[in-house]
Amino acid sequence: MSDQPLRQRSATEEKSGQRRNRERPPAPEPLPHPVVDNHCHLDIADGDDWIAPGDALAAGDAVGVGRIVQVGVDLAGSQWSAELASTQERVLAAVALHPNEVPRLAEAGLLEEHLAGIEALARDHERVRCIGETGLDFFRTSGDGLAAQEESFRRHIDIAKRHGKALMIHDREAHDAVLRVLDSEGAPERWVMHCFSGDADFAKACLDRGAHLSFAGTVTFKNAEGLRDALRVTPRDRILVETDAPFLTPTPYRGRPNASYLVPLTMRVMAEARGDDLGELCAAVDANTGAVYGSW
Repeated sequence: MSDQPLRQRSATEEKSGQRRNRERPPAPEPLPHPVVDNHCHLDIADGDDWIAPGDALAAGDAVGVGRIVQVGVDLAGSQWSAELASTQERVLAAVALHPNEVPRLAEAGLLEEHLAGIEALARDHERVRCIGETGLDFFRTSGDGLAAQEESFRRHIDIAKRHGKALMIHDREAHDAVLRVLDSEGAPERWVMHCFSGDADFAKACLDRGAHLSFAGTVTFKNAEGLRDALRVTPRDRILVETDAPFLTPTPYRGRPNASYLVPLTMRVMAEARGDDLGELCAAVDANTGAVYGSW
């Protein structure tokens, strides 16, 4: 497979349009127990910055984050993710059409073709363990695009259930609508709220429906006390950790390039916020990841 990233996403996809420090942060202190970065985009470059899969895995391994779930956001990226997972024993793949891709595909008359491609990957690749990231995004999509987005979300839920895959949900400013669709369709046995962004009440609503909640670098941000409240009410056996790399770099390096090797920064904040022993929380998160995605 090609070692080149499939696309570049503008730095404005994160939060700030300001010129940022592009230097990679130093490696943090290794974790006392390994964990998995359960949501990473190795095919996406943030601006001009990209880290090759082998380098990303080696850097992560040095600090206790040697395995990842590589997440596709469109058909080409999902194919790339499935191929990487088939050749790299430390990678599993998630495949889907990102909710912000769907309106463009629908307008071009390509949505059915691309959904069929996602289903083929789920059917044919054993190391595709998850359908995601799919869901709803009311921040970047509005108007006529919302109907296509919801229909795509429903179709992804169906693919996950029929093929026995976990479901990974993108939810941006769409909490109530996400739960409405899940209640209507019936959630798969295993499903994850990627980059959880709600408060404690929304966390409880998701947990009541069987979710695992995945926390990204956002939980380390100074203004994210509501997220930390959600983390505190989440049972230890439902917690996952992720980067969403190359975005959402944890404090104190917010705005700089993210990669799996920075997960220890997020895990330490999570343990402190919950009052947990770091090693015990890492061991739980590692076990939870296996429960959702299966063995590597």
